[in-house]
Amino acid sequence: MLEIGSKIDDARVDGSLRRLTEDLNYYAELGLKAVELPPHGLDVIRNGRLDMRRTGRVREILKAYAFRYSLHSPDPINLMDMDNHEIHVSVLRSSLEFASEIGAGAVVYHPGRFVPEERFPLNDNTELSCSEKERLLNIEARVVTALAEEYPGVTICMENARPYLFHSPYSYAERLDTLKQQVLRINMNNVKINLDFGHLFLASKLYGFDPVEAVNQVNKLIGHTHIHDNCGKADFYHEKQQTRLIPFGRGDSHMPVGWGEVPFKDILSRFIASYDGIFMMELRSRYFEHIAESADNLERIVTGLLCNNPLQVAPLRNEQRVMQ
Repeated sequence: MLEIGSKIDDARVDGSLRRLTEDLNYYAELGLKAVELPPHGLDVIRNGRLDMRRTGRVREILKAYAFRYSLHSPDPINLMDMDNHEIHVSVLRSSLEFASEIGAGAVVYHPGRFVPEERFPLNDNTELSCSEKERLLNIEARVVTALAEEYPGVTICMENARPYLFHSPYSYAERLDTLKQQVLRINMNNVKINLDFGHLFLASKLYGFDPVEAVNQVNKLIGHTHIHDNCGKADFYHEKQQTRLIPFGRGDSHMPVGWGEVPFKDILSRFIASYDGIFMMELRSRYFEHIAESADNLERIVTGLLCNNPLQVAPLRNEQRVMQ
């Protein structure tokens, strides 16, 4: 059953379970049916280990709602960081453990970066050899395979990465074709692609490929989605202030559906018929008041595509409010 949901913003919640509850109540009021949780925003992982007491408190809060849950593992995880490899593996494993504890079916994971964003300011322009990149890809594949075997009830969804001016290509996952190769290398039933619409659109403009055809080539591997809008203009890694980017249509804006130029209908049409995952909106917290508008716009697009199959499209959202 297809369902529309929204993320809990890690910086907005910032460890506050009171704020988590408030936002869950609001999402229930909006009729959303799914929620993506950030373990790093809930303080359930410390130094690579899952805090079971804190996890229990979060689990009790979540039980009051009928949401379908997914999880977004901490963004800095990089299984290609050989200097700090063990902690990255531990944080991803703890994310999967947390998902199992709360009944989340999917865990989003940012694939390995040959050059991590943390090193961008060093500007050393390090270019790895093809053999070194292949070695890192194999290391990542072995770890993800082992974790997928360890947590067979959770689907690891590898997200296509956003591109940056000057520093791209820093990750193989900026392009869906090379992300597909890695998912096929791993070859596990519970390892899929998390299709990030905004990242896809930015990459298609920077690298000059057709985003719709790119999705057509991976449509059977899509296990989860991140849905947000932008205008297709990549920015530099240090440009973070949205008020300075929006007037020029630049950056990974994470705007509400319909505010930018992402061709949602065309992209969705390439995989929606066989997709049974969540349509997870991933808006910046500055757009919190526009989540309902984004959901309305998305629902109209999805309903239009599935108008000949009402059993698949209904209900994407509901109207009842769940009270804490």
